[in-house]
Amino acid sequence: MTLDFAPMEGITGRDFREAHAACFPGVDRYWLPFLTPASNRQFTPRQRRELDPGSLGYARLVPQVLTKDPEELLWAASALGELGYEELNLNLGCPSGTVVSKGKGSGMLRSPEALDRFLEAVFSACPLPLSVKTRIGLEDPGEWEALLPVFARYPIRELTLHPRTRRELYRGEVHWEAWFRAAETLPFPLRCSGNLFTPVGVRAAEAALPGLSGLMLGRGMLADPSLITRCKGGLRDRQALLDFHEELAARYLASMHPDGAVLPKFKELWQYLALLLPRQDAWKRLRKCSRWSEFHPIARELLRFGELLPEADFSRLNQREVVLGKIQ
Repeated sequence: MTLDFAPMEGITGRDFREAHAACFPGVDRYWLPFLTPASNRQFTPRQRRELDPGSLGYARLVPQVLTKDPEELLWAASALGELGYEELNLNLGCPSGTVVSKGKGSGMLRSPEALDRFLEAVFSACPLPLSVKTRIGLEDPGEWEALLPVFARYPIRELTLHPRTRRELYRGEVHWEAWFRAAETLPFPLRCSGNLFTPVGVRAAEAALPGLSGLMLGRGMLADPSLITRCKGGLRDRQALLDFHEELAARYLASMHPDGAVLPKFKELWQYLALLLPRQDAWKRLRKCSRWSEFHPIARELLRFGELLPEADFSRLNQREVVLGKIQ
């Protein structure tokens, strides 16, 4: 069973991935935040930088495409194959309002018939093995029953399932019964995504879920970047956490404005890292900072000397979940 790092728009870009991989061993694959093919059938300079495997190599990266146009997906598959990638993932799970309103991401789950036509066009000509990431429906968990036979008709390399609807975003209980129905119905490997925050939770999922090929960890990895390392028998290393933080800062500062770009990125990340700290006022101190020169010393001090909880306290995130829709 493999443990993969989920993509998160605006956070888990190339700088993040390479800094993380250098400090925390054990991640089998990093999923790239989705790319939307441009109308001119060319990758933008930013997309090319993200798609360059750098120190990780193609085998450890999974590119993800967000589109409702079969021709766009087929072009992306061909172009990514030329770059060296051996798999493409179709994103049917993103719950962002702007994405869904355009009929993309989990918006494609609205009509099983339209999804069926899309998949037929794609699988009849796709030059790369295609995996799919999906939710169980748009509005209601009962929609999953109509989607299951659609997926079952196609040679999907692997289906990553987040057992929630788009409406539920990341709130409420996971519908595990949807997983069991998928395991009964679908003939291809299944990867699970959703509410995997601790090594205990990962082990429980591995033991309880039939047909499991692997797990995808997202928010848990942002709160505790050593989570997959710990799941594979390693320990949380305070120095590794500090090294990661400082390496990421150095990479961002080399190409971004400290206050205009680096500070917002780190505030977004620290919404999660702060869940490791028992002092709930720590995030308030950081959130009030208006300059990187003020923020950075406080963050560094907290990581160097602050008490760390054995597990991130995700109950505190419910009151300030401002990144809903970014985990893809």
